[in-house]
Amino acid sequence: MDLDFQAVTDDGPGQPWADAFQRFWPAYRKWWTRDGLENRPTYLECRRALRRHMPEMVDLHDALADLAGGGDVAARFLSFWRPPPYLSGCSQAVWPGSTPLLVRNYDYSVHAFDATVLQTNWLGRKVVGVSDGMWGLVDGVNDAGLALSLTFGGRPEVGEGFGVPLLLRYVLQTCETADEAAKTLARIPVHMSYNVTALDARRRFATVYLAPDRPAIVTHAAVATNHQERVEWSSHARFTATVERERFLLHRLTLHVEPAERFIGAFLKPPLYSLAYKAGFGTLYTAVYYPAEQRMELRWPGAIWRFDLVHPAHGSKRIRYPEEVG
Repeated sequence: MDLDFQAVTDDGPGQPWADAFQRFWPAYRKWWTRDGLENRPTYLECRRALRRHMPEMVDLHDALADLAGGGDVAARFLSFWRPPPYLSGCSQAVWPGSTPLLVRNYDYSVHAFDATVLQTNWLGRKVVGVSDGMWGLVDGVNDAGLALSLTFGGRPEVGEGFGVPLLLRYVLQTCETADEAAKTLARIPVHMSYNVTALDARRRFATVYLAPDRPAIVTHAAVATNHQERVEWSSHARFTATVERERFLLHRLTLHVEPAERFIGAFLKPPLYSLAYKAGFGTLYTAVYYPAEQRMELRWPGAIWRFDLVHPAHGSKRIRYPEEVG
């Protein structure tokens, strides 16, 4: 299957974001209402949650909702409060060399992916990353030199909280260091379990284990796959090989520090690079973040796409995935 990745720059929020929203909204609306609109939180519930936990984002949310057409359903969706549950794979690690470097694989369904690099200058802060939910992010870096990425935490519990892509957006809009990021992530409720790694320009890092039913755990782990302190969902762990991928990365960290390119290259091959496209957990891209330089790369076997916060993100890139691989 071919997938066209797009790069969008929006300094408003304004028309570039609005145009992207119109492309994706039919699919997102179908997903958001799949269990019936009555099973999604009301507009008032969504607004109260934003005001309580992310007050700095309320005006931005309202501006985006207006650009989306001002409808009730779109405004509720954009709050990302109590979204439908969803699962992903993913591996991420902080390179042990002296330069701050965060590498991650995003393993998800090719049919349920924005395939969009979104560069914004909202609320006076520049951010670039891979979008999800139209303004959330699954990974990104800001102009303070803070980079974040997420993996699914390997637990089926669902609770009262935000979809994690909006947490990444919020942290990148409001934080500058890994310590600030960890404290912010730990205080905001999340609807499912996720692991978020933060790396800043001074090479300080943290991985936060988030969950809807227990307090967040802030760790100094340099590696995150799809479980937290221990495996709690054995069938998911076997299917995604989370323990094997974690061991593979931890083993590389115990060796002599390898060159950055060799470390990155390991993510482009099994066991980290997943070929489970038919099952919805194939690797869609490898992201490389250089927070001290405020830049990022998306990589695939034989292809690379570079972005920074100096030059606007634009253009497209077609990526072919081996759909026949299970």
